[in-house]
Amino acid sequence: MKIDFKIIDFTLPEKREIDYKFTKEDIVIVGLPVYAGRVPNVLLKFLNRIVGGGALAIPLVTYGNRNYDDSLVELRDILLKDEFSPISGGAFVGQHSFSNTLGKNRPNQDDLSLADKLAEKTAEKILSNSTSGTLKIKGIEYPYRGYFKPLDRDGEFISILKVIPKTNEDCIDCKICANSCPMGSIDFDDVTKITGICIKCCACVKKCPKEAKYFDDLGFLEHLRDLEETYTKDAVSEIFY
Repeated sequence: MKIDFKIIDFTLPEKREIDYKFTKEDIVIVGLPVYAGRVPNVLLKFLNRIVGGGALAIPLVTYGNRNYDDSLVELRDILLKDEFSPISGGAFVGQHSFSNTLGKNRPNQDDLSLADKLAEKTAEKILSNSTSGTLKIKGIEYPYRGYFKPLDRDGEFISILKVIPKTNEDCIDCKICANSCPMGSIDFDDVTKITGICIKCCACVKKCPKEAKYFDDLGFLEHLRDLEETYTKDAVSEIFY
């Protein structure tokens, strides 16, 4: 059976300027990264503009092996406000944006098998017309917990909000970093300049073919050290239906 589908990639800023509208004939899978245990606040304005129109929805989040906290519950609630009908959802482990070791090689085969199970259970609900009611998800229903706060060795809060990546002399000006920044914050004409908000997604660092992008802020590096030393145990992906 042929299924018509469309992928909407809103990674880059210009895609988040479009007003997306759906109808009750649609089934919409909405996937987001987790930031400090919550839905990224830079996406809230965009998400709140989407019109669900009664469409069925599957909220999904991916997190870097620490915890997804209340992000999936929050995404479900956003979709409800947008007039979607969430019927299933999941939280899946991926490699942490900061790290090359935290969540390494995730998603793995177990994660993918769990995703297959979620697809099967979702299809069963749709085919049996069992899509009414509020999707129950493990987590705090309300109020949500605050954003996860990085702490130093003395338990003091580390603020990394204003931290930006640096560029070394190995840069070949290939523009990959500027083209991949989800905030459009890397100057295309001079990629050493950060002209807007940096959300520390590390796309510029990890996609650079010459490893010319890097962070050297001591607070950022301390936070990274703490994450890599504290969350060495493989986290478990979870699904709800």
